[in-house]
Amino acid sequence: MFAPLPQIDAEPLERADAARNRERVLCAAARLFEERGPDCVTMEAVAAEAGVGKGTVFRRFGDRAGLARAVISETESKLQEAMIRGPAPLGPGAPPVERLKAFGRAYLEFLDVHAPLMLAAEGTAGTWLSSGVYALYRTHVSLLLEQAGCATSAPYLADVVMAPLAAPTFGYQRKVRGLSLDEQIQAFADLVNRLTAR
Repeated sequence: MFAPLPQIDAEPLERADAARNRERVLCAAARLFEERGPDCVTMEAVAAEAGVGKGTVFRRFGDRAGLARAVISETESKLQEAMIRGPAPLGPGAPPVERLKAFGRAYLEFLDVHAPLMLAAEGTAGTWLSSGVYALYRTHVSLLLEQAGCATSAPYLADVVMAPLAAPTFGYQRKVRGLSLDEQIQAFADLVNRLTAR
């Protein structure tokens, strides 16, 4: 049995009533985000749905972006677990180029379901780029690029590879360019092939 993954900004141990309230707020937020879309949900509406005071929601999550990050974190943790410890090619054991493609496919599939929530979680511009989650993915991609022969360019190219996986880019490709999920997955694989060709 593996030890649980360390979590960035992990919450300290909390009282049982605080834990119950947190769970009620997260369930209410997830339900409202799904029904109305994240842009149409206020912190006050979440508090009312959860049956707690709005001060409780603001103190615990800060703002809607913080609440959206908390809602999405469990799902994203499963993706991270599969990437770090799951079966190949997403997990260890496959050649680096195949792992890069598998990561791109998995993250694009994740965005296909959760892009609106990810956009809400990003909050102000650049939040995702400065987040611990982005740092984890970027490090993973950089190591795979290095193993694939990109050597000293790997750190820079990691940001290039991550660019199509940002929620705004995904949404632009889907809504403005009209690319389906499969077309974005194929384009990502083509990008990886071109960057790692020798």
